[in-house]
Amino acid sequence: MQPFELPEFYMPWPARLNPNLEAARVHSKAWAYQMGILGSQEEAESSPIWDERTFDAHDYALLCSYTHPDAPGAELDLVTDWYVWVFFFDDHFLEIYKRTQDMAGAKEYLNRLPAFMPVYPTDTPPVPTNPVERGLGDLWSRTAFTKSADWRRRFSESTKNLLEESLWELSNISQDRIANPIEYIEMRRKVGGAPWSADLVEHAVFVEIPAEIAITRPMRVLKDTFADGVHLRNDLFSYQREVEDEGENANCVLVFERFLSVSTQEAANLTNELLTSRLQQFDNTAITELPSLFEEYGLDPVDRVNVLLYIKGLQDWQSGGHEWHMRSSRYMNKGGDNSSASTPLLGGPTGLGTSAARIGSLYSTLGLGRFKNFTHVPYQAVGPVTLPKFYMPFATSLNSHLDAARQHSKEWARQMGMLDSLPGIPEAVIWDDHKFDVADVALCGALIHPNASGAELNLTAGWLVWGTYADDYFPALYGHSRNMAGAKVFNARLLAFMPLDSSPVPLPTNPVERGLADLWSRTAGPMSQNARGQFRRAIADMTESWLWELANQIQNRIPDPIDYVEMRRKTFGSDLTMSLSRLAQGDEIPQEIYRTRSMRQLDNSAADFACLTNDIFSYQKEIEFEGELNNGVLVVQQFLNCDLPQAVEVVNNLMTSRARQFEHIVATELPALFDDFDLDASTREKLYGYVEKLQQWMCGVLKWHVTVDRYKEFELRNSSPEGRLLNGPRGLGTSAARIRWLIGAGGLSSVLGQVGSGFLVSE
Repeated sequence: MQPFELPEFYMPWPARLNPNLEAARVHSKAWAYQMGILGSQEEAESSPIWDERTFDAHDYALLCSYTHPDAPGAELDLVTDWYVWVFFFDDHFLEIYKRTQDMAGAKEYLNRLPAFMPVYPTDTPPVPTNPVERGLGDLWSRTAFTKSADWRRRFSESTKNLLEESLWELSNISQDRIANPIEYIEMRRKVGGAPWSADLVEHAVFVEIPAEIAITRPMRVLKDTFADGVHLRNDLFSYQREVEDEGENANCVLVFERFLSVSTQEAANLTNELLTSRLQQFDNTAITELPSLFEEYGLDPVDRVNVLLYIKGLQDWQSGGHEWHMRSSRYMNKGGDNSSASTPLLGGPTGLGTSAARIGSLYSTLGLGRFKNFTHVPYQAVGPVTLPKFYMPFATSLNSHLDAARQHSKEWARQMGMLDSLPGIPEAVIWDDHKFDVADVALCGALIHPNASGAELNLTAGWLVWGTYADDYFPALYGHSRNMAGAKVFNARLLAFMPLDSSPVPLPTNPVERGLADLWSRTAGPMSQNARGQFRRAIADMTESWLWELANQIQNRIPDPIDYVEMRRKTFGSDLTMSLSRLAQGDEIPQEIYRTRSMRQLDNSAADFACLTNDIFSYQKEIEFEGELNNGVLVVQQFLNCDLPQAVEVVNNLMTSRARQFEHIVATELPALFDDFDLDASTREKLYGYVEKLQQWMCGVLKWHVTVDRYKEFELRNSSPEGRLLNGPRGLGTSAARIRWLIGAGGLSSVLGQVGSGFLVSE
């Protein structure tokens, strides 16, 4: 009996079947025998992982014929061999290492596999000792060297991720631990292998994504949404096999069951809604972000066509993968539509009294739920949020230099022009003395860096003042006017104030530029070239993310939940402050340590706790007084269709789960990581010092939000930006000073035009 009924799936692209299917079936079986995947129990660890009957029933040639419908015969054979190998690896790892919970053997086994994927043909791989190694070596030699070194590096990294992160699944099984939703999505991408599939799509359609755009947000989101769609769909079909039969616990349906305390059916429905949201994010990114990406990078027509062919390949994979899941004996697929390609538009029950059921089916299959994301009404009166009981296991103290830092940061802000009116608009201000005092940003610095010297705290407070002011300045000038062109000019200029060498900077035209130039000169100077580049990237990630927020405002679109969490880390500036902490630890710590899964998850857990803290406290400020829609509480309200108290509870539970994951990593993963890298006592002490700084940061951010008046209703009503910035003074003879009038008369446009012309002059 199935544990739940399969939901109605949204699938906007038709599935097609490759005519070379039968030849691929014959070839892939012969290849499996040749590699020892079939017919060699001795080489397969004396255990028949698959027999021919199992192989035929799974029908991986059918999967690849659906997911790569236009591939010629030889290419389809190659792709099918890859999928035979990857599914065999998954089942082999399950039987030999997961069921036995042999962590030591698993590490030794996985550590050998990267050697079979040399980036350069002059590197010689070792002699294979089992079917997995033999298959990987054969496939790599037939695949990699027809593509560029850049593609080989990307494909190798994706393959390593799906192999090595299997240890994460094994560790959770051993500890009977189910991941929290954010952790699960991030890790499922790696261990599930769909980013690997996306790289293989490039090979199958004979294109390459231009290296200069491969790491941009639009291309990353297209790949991630594709991966999440593939994995969430697989979780629905494989729940019974994985959870009930194999004892697996890495499945989104199970994650939602436990985290939200809902039934299996409800969890399956929510998983399907998240799947739909990710497919719609894919569409939105392709339609709204790619055109400007093409122009900004000056891609020629051939490169543009190649990107579009790649996107079409991802769409084919998504629809074909669904079709295969509906047919393969590997999965639970009773009660679902047999064919997305043949389902009539008005499918569902027919006859008297069935119209309501058909409408419900259409709502899901046509993805009509997407429209609710565009129906948010700004400036709704929501009232203050009743704060939940926060989980905070860490402590911090108050830096003794706080009073001096308060005085210094205010004097600095005044020197930078942050407390002045806007140029050309005398009555319009972002901050004044009162608003600066209410924010008390120096207090935040004193809480997150309790042991900093006076000079260090002044610098920390300066960065926090700059980031907070810039975060208020940007939406005030570009959010209300929906001026994306001006926003991009503003953002592009900021890079010029962070030179990696001793190059002169342009003349600042506003307080944000002036403050950044001053802080950069005082912070980046002592850094190494590599550290300076990392720090610059952290700042650029934050400022560029504001364009994403603006794009959501222009579309009046509440973000997709996963996209929101991942972008929120950037909009909050988490990596900026973390970069300062990492750099303060010195160069003795190998940079590859910070790139490990454990350290990345440590950083992300801390960042998510802080970001979601801000979302709860700032909800009324952003939703009611600023007309914002980039807020985690609102995103949860929209996705779960729940009221405000329920959404706050869910967000607080997410914060708690991330804090507990942080504790789990420190207690169980870091000691093993340190042993794997054979770190000496001094380096371990420095890394634990970094952990302590993150703990102080999380605790300090929470304490600051609780303490200051910036987010409290009485202060919001007294200093509403709607009244202060957009309206200006009221009364007889004051109309010329009001920005609303200036917008209509072109006054604000002329001011923004001066900013733009300043950029051109500085060139």
